[in-house]
Amino acid sequence: MTIRLYEPADLADCRSLWAELTQRHRDIYADPTIGGAVYAEVLVQTQRSYYYQRCGTAKAAPYADPRWCDTVCHLGAQQDLDCRLVTDPQPATSRDLSGGWHDAGDYNKYVNYADDALHDLLFAWEDHPGVWSDATGLPESGNGRPDLLDEIAWEFRWLLKMQLADGSVLHKLGVTDWSAASPPSADSGPRRYAPATASATISACGAWAHGAIVFGSQPDSASLAFAAELENAALSAWNWLELHPEEIPSNYDNAGFLTVACEDDPYWQTVNRLGAAAYLFLLTGDTQFRDFFDANYTQAHLIEWWWVSHWEALAQDALLYYTRAAEATPAVVQDIFYHYQIGAQSLLNRLQQDADAYCVLVDPDAYTWASNRSVAQMGIICAALVEYDLDPLHADLYRLAAADHLHYIHGVNPNGLVYLSHMDEYAAERSVTQFYHQWFCDGSVWDSSEESLYGPAPGFLTGGPNSYYQPDPEYSGPPIVPPQNQPPQKSYRDWNTDWPENSWEVTENHIPYQATYLRLLAWVVEQGE
Repeated sequence: MTIRLYEPADLADCRSLWAELTQRHRDIYADPTIGGAVYAEVLVQTQRSYYYQRCGTAKAAPYADPRWCDTVCHLGAQQDLDCRLVTDPQPATSRDLSGGWHDAGDYNKYVNYADDALHDLLFAWEDHPGVWSDATGLPESGNGRPDLLDEIAWEFRWLLKMQLADGSVLHKLGVTDWSAASPPSADSGPRRYAPATASATISACGAWAHGAIVFGSQPDSASLAFAAELENAALSAWNWLELHPEEIPSNYDNAGFLTVACEDDPYWQTVNRLGAAAYLFLLTGDTQFRDFFDANYTQAHLIEWWWVSHWEALAQDALLYYTRAAEATPAVVQDIFYHYQIGAQSLLNRLQQDADAYCVLVDPDAYTWASNRSVAQMGIICAALVEYDLDPLHADLYRLAAADHLHYIHGVNPNGLVYLSHMDEYAAERSVTQFYHQWFCDGSVWDSSEESLYGPAPGFLTGGPNSYYQPDPEYSGPPIVPPQNQPPQKSYRDWNTDWPENSWEVTENHIPYQATYLRLLAWVVEQGE
């Protein structure tokens, strides 16, 4: 499907459009009778997208809309209840690795992506607990714990199954090729797991420690018991890393799989372990973790390069999180804040100069795969400058900028498109009608909210404009315009065609994208209250 694009006559015309649309959003945001409540249903539906990503369970009424009900998936022969090592798929290697979320438009599960999603969702709860409900229509609704924490716990329970007895963590699991079926319950191919790696162990360690802090703050006995389980897993993972320095950094070779390796490079393994130390220090108070952090934090690009960037948002979050500890080293805290303040100066300059017609701080050359997540991350960076009181003189400007990044996702963009699926039933005038997902695939009854029987489930954030998009080399048709041959922010097409057009480079969902968006949405909702 080709969407109509707004064509400004010149830059002044574009700025005029931006000013009009942005002012409309700001007026709603500032209205004391509406405030954050305008997003209440959006918050529910976008959170519920994780329910439709759940693996190994039925999506059944009344929890699932009848249009998107499905029976249990991936519990068949040699699937997740009998998942086997990819390099030795004998019965002796069988493990129960059921549960968790499907990673994206595919049905695989990756530790080094799961931790990103978990951290942002944990921050969304930890920093904005008042916006989350226990009545969003999940099977766990009404249990006395906010549904967001129940959804996070669903993923954590799978992640705990990925840990071996020695503390190390299996790298990933899924099919060995790119085969799939629609709906998920029809996908019957055997599934395999990869061996343990240091990178997965580091990622899981940090996520478990952060999760233990959050669940340990809850009043109910079930949450406290779960927090203890997460803490034990985190400490076991850390101890394995301490005992096996020769494994760090890992360099996973992806043997036996055609799917993405999902290996963190050496730098990311370094900063993820730094983050794990920060979360473990706040969790336990044990000074060994503070000492590790203090000895290694200068390796982060924030400190080394004075660089505040959406590319390193979660690494920067971990540095800022360390400063919350009462026993953090004062000189280190001061150094982190100072580098963040100076590193953000370029952002302030761009805001003051109206460098982008839509008030988005993502550089034009950064509209690549997952640009919508980059936009949301930049909004969170603006919010952090407010929350940590790092530039009081310009706090109001950053507060508005954080909201403007959300408005971009909600339609204040050159395409005039809400980058959330099927939200026309929830007050969106023009939202994504289709996106790349193996359940809601091209030609299925879930293909398009305009052209198929049901369309996709609501509330999924798509990848976003990608000015680097290219179809597969096997593609022999004319240029696909858009997204090709367009300015960066207009490099988007509302379509879900598979190979060789490879629409996944533009429209696929991903659990970390969704989490970053929800975290920004929660911040804006709270600001409106």
